[in-house]
Amino acid sequence: MANLKIVRTRIQSVKSTQQITKAMKMVAASKLRKAQDAILQMRPYVQKLYGILENAALSLDSEKQSEYSVERSVEKVLIVVVTSDRGLCGAFNTNAIKAGLNVILEKYIEQERSNNLWILPLGKKAFEYFSKRNYQVIDQFYQIYEDLSFDKAKDAAGFVMKGFIDGDFDQIELVYNEFKNVATQILRTEQFLPITNDEQEDKIDVSIDYIFEPSVEYIIKEMIPRTLKIQFYKAILESSASEHGARMTAMDQATENADELLKDLRLAYNRSRQAAITTEILEIVGGAEALSNG
Repeated sequence: MANLKIVRTRIQSVKSTQQITKAMKMVAASKLRKAQDAILQMRPYVQKLYGILENAALSLDSEKQSEYSVERSVEKVLIVVVTSDRGLCGAFNTNAIKAGLNVILEKYIEQERSNNLWILPLGKKAFEYFSKRNYQVIDQFYQIYEDLSFDKAKDAAGFVMKGFIDGDFDQIELVYNEFKNVATQILRTEQFLPITNDEQEDKIDVSIDYIFEPSVEYIIKEMIPRTLKIQFYKAILESSASEHGARMTAMDQATENADELLKDLRLAYNRSRQAAITTEILEIVGGAEALSNG
């Protein structure tokens, strides 16, 4: 009977956990819809903005390059790692953190050894990981997901951009999860600053003829900072949608695993109950035979 009681307790425990995972899946699905709509609306805008910017930039002389395009000797590096505030979303956070570590090991190990490498975590999970391991962490914006908005992302991007202009950082990398679909997130590692146009030039149709007012130089000067801030915000939105998709998938898998565990536990319970009943019957039959023989 003691064994039956233990199994019954485990069945109730698994049922309770399954109810929680179902509820979390529904909440994640609701948040995913909103986050997915936001990023799908943002992507065409960003692509068109880049197209206009690149076409304008190609018409400028190389001597008039933006201050955000100036390449310096890479001595001081900032890595922006975007994670979530909470867990229970599979390997979402772990993959982003590992990608950040790989960037350090593959490209900036010398800067780390000379204490010229900083981490800007966006999300509590990245903040907790890098803080516990004694990295130089900038802790101003890790709570950005508390009431996420463009203004918050703009402030974080402005801090990063100002650091580059002031010479606090010579190179800035951005690590985040790009949203593909509910079950798939693509890890991205991008050079945020200085701006490089090598990859974009092949994709731009230079035959488009724009009329710029008041001048190309003025437009470039005004558009580049705005475009960088929008790019920064887009990376955060991509990560947010990816987080909800990963959590929805993880909770769905957890619910299915609970179903399988319940089947095994119920089978074990029925077998134990059947064995207990059989034992009781045998004891009754044995007692009856002993009385009749006596």
